[in-house]
Amino acid sequence: MSRPRRAALYVALPGDIDDPAAPSGGNHYDRRVCDGLAADFDVRELAFPGAWPRPGPAAERALADALDELPDGADVLLDGLLAGVPDVLVPAARRLRLIVLVHLPLGDETGLAPADAAILTERERRTVQAASAVVATSRAAARRVATVHGLDPAHVQVAAPGVEPAPAASASSAGTRLLCVAAVTPRKGHDVLVEALARVADLAWECRCVGDMDRQPEFAAQVRARAADLGPGRFQLLGTRNGSALAAAYAATDLLILPSRAETYGMVVTEALARGVPVLASHLDGVAEAIGCAEALNGAPGLLVPPGDPAALAAALRDWLTDAELRERLRAAAAARRAALPGWDVTVRELTKVVCA
Repeated sequence: MSRPRRAALYVALPGDIDDPAAPSGGNHYDRRVCDGLAADFDVRELAFPGAWPRPGPAAERALADALDELPDGADVLLDGLLAGVPDVLVPAARRLRLIVLVHLPLGDETGLAPADAAILTERERRTVQAASAVVATSRAAARRVATVHGLDPAHVQVAAPGVEPAPAASASSAGTRLLCVAAVTPRKGHDVLVEALARVADLAWECRCVGDMDRQPEFAAQVRARAADLGPGRFQLLGTRNGSALAAAYAATDLLILPSRAETYGMVVTEALARGVPVLASHLDGVAEAIGCAEALNGAPGLLVPPGDPAALAAALRDWLTDAELRERLRAAAAARRAALPGWDVTVRELTKVVCA
């Protein structure tokens, strides 16, 4: 039975989704869908500070107490980062209509010890199997969630991220302005990027990296030290950028690079394409989906290379920097993809279907 318009929808979120010092694709997604869902629901946000997905006893108690106060049968949209506490969520799911939104399966985070990954996967599995519905942020992520947790694929719905319209970037003829937008962590592959750039150091280019450098400081320090070998100013780690500063970074870019080891979608890909900027990225199913070439690479607005492969990334960079015809072809494809990108209204509409099912 469908829910009446303006029914209450409780949304359980990590406590930092609006923290400008901790931007992420997941946080941006959560904010956009909360704001969009408010058109049809009485959205009541429940934010829980803590080191999710392993938040500690105090945060777990806060989540349990908040859910205990909700009326029987209430709709609760739960960010997947909070899904690793099944001792709280499985009992709650017997009384509440729990909808789990999975951005990335918890055990798939890069850099986890195998034992830790197995624990997180088992905890998340208990939660999603108890949930009334599960939503993933791409078709690739939905397949992964269903496989990892033994779910019927039909039980995992998809609400892919939208993108905001943006002015077209002004391309330089030589294509030498490179940009990476990602937190500096092993999963995002900055070490792969800096090694690839070292292999094309004979060519002209400059690469700016925008993203949080405090999540894994030791890794960021290693990347910075290696970048120093490339020469002054060639590889710049700029830290977090938001709003107009981030928009300016995109506007002054010829090529977005996303060398991730794991990615369920890659919102920065569509943010670049919204400005007509081609993309060079790891060949991951979710990234291919975002680029628009999940089925075929012909006519795609970017180049895809195997993840974790500096040599392959360097070869693609060399092709981009030395082949003017390739640059023009990819720019034309990016302009075509720009016109076809879905907005956040589509994302909200898909989530609304799940809530109202």
